[in-house]
Amino acid sequence: MTFISRLTVAAAALLFTAAAVGARDHWVPDTIALGHDFENLTIALPSDSDTPCTVVRLCADSAITSHRGVLYIHGFNDYFFQAEMADSFAAHNYAFYAVDLQRYGRSLRPGQMHCDARHGLEEYFPAIDSTLAVMKRSGVETITLMGHSTGGLTAAYYMARCPGTPVADLILNSPFLAWNLGSLNKFTPLVSALGAIFPGWKLKQGESNAYSHSLLKEYHGRWDYNTQWKAISSPDVTAGWVRSITRAQDYLKSHPGCIKVPVLLMTSMRGFGGADWAPEANSADAVLDPSAIRKIGLTLPAEGATDVVVDGGLHDLFLSSPSVTRPLYRFLFRWLAAQDAANVKNRP
Repeated sequence: MTFISRLTVAAAALLFTAAAVGARDHWVPDTIALGHDFENLTIALPSDSDTPCTVVRLCADSAITSHRGVLYIHGFNDYFFQAEMADSFAAHNYAFYAVDLQRYGRSLRPGQMHCDARHGLEEYFPAIDSTLAVMKRSGVETITLMGHSTGGLTAAYYMARCPGTPVADLILNSPFLAWNLGSLNKFTPLVSALGAIFPGWKLKQGESNAYSHSLLKEYHGRWDYNTQWKAISSPDVTAGWVRSITRAQDYLKSHPGCIKVPVLLMTSMRGFGGADWAPEANSADAVLDPSAIRKIGLTLPAEGATDVVVDGGLHDLFLSSPSVTRPLYRFLFRWLAAQDAANVKNRP
C-alpha cells in the first residue's frame, strides 16, 4: 500500500467514524459462535465494504459499572472464542470487546482467502479504529488494547503508527515480532520482496499439528472451537502476507521506543520446535521463539516494558492449563490496577 493510498484509507476511516457517531449499532446474539451470552456487530469498513470486521462483546446488560474496557485482537488462523477470558475481565469490572478482523472467523465471506492481508497490516487499522469508536459510543472511556501473536504484532504496529489513538495501555500475548522458520528465516526478505510484485503468490506453510493438538479437547487439550475458522494445520499464505508481516516487524525493530503507552509483554518460558505433537508441546510455545519475541518486544515501549515469562505457557498463554492461567490472570489484573492508579495520579 503506497503512502498516498494509506492516507486515503485513513481519511475515509475518519469520515466513516465521524458519520457513525450517534448512529445506533445493531448488535445481534452471537449464535454463530459463543451463544446468547455474547453479541456481535458487523461493521462494513470504509476501505472495502465487502470485507467487514465483526465486533464481539459480552451482552450489554452484564453488570459492568466502570468505564474501563479491553479490546482483544486474535492471532493468525484464529478468531475470538475465549469466553473464559471475557468472563475474567467482566468479573474484574472491565467491559470486554474483541474483533474478528477481515477474512477471519465471523468476518470470513465466501470466496475470500482465509487470513490474508497482502497490502500491509495497515489494512486492519480501520477495523481497530471502528471498534474503538464503537466502544466509546458504548460508554467505555479508558481502553486497553490486547493482542495475541499476529494480533499482537498488529496491535504493536498500530500503536507505533497511530500514537494519537485513545488507548491507555497495551498487552502483548506472544506477539509475532520475529519469524520462527529456522534455516528458512533467511529467505523471508526474498519472499517479501517478491510479494511487492506477486502479492497473490500462494505459499504452503507445511503440515504441523503440535499446537492444535495441544489445544483441542479431542486430542490433548481442553478447548472446543470451530476448526473451519481455526484450522488444525495453518492455511496457505500469500507472498503479499509475508511482505505485510515482514514490513511491520522491520518497522518495529528499527524504531525502538515507538510505543508511548505502558506495555505488558508476556511470553512462554520455552519454545517447542517439533511439527508433530509431543507431551512437551502442552507446556511450551509451539509456534514462535519466545526469546526472539522478548529481544524485540522489550525495546518497543518508550519507558520500558513489564516482562512476564510464563513457565508452562502455550503459544496463546491464556489457553494454557489452569495451573498456568490462574496466576497469570492475577498478575494481569494487578498490572492493570497499577496502570489505573497511575492514570488517576497523573490527571491534572
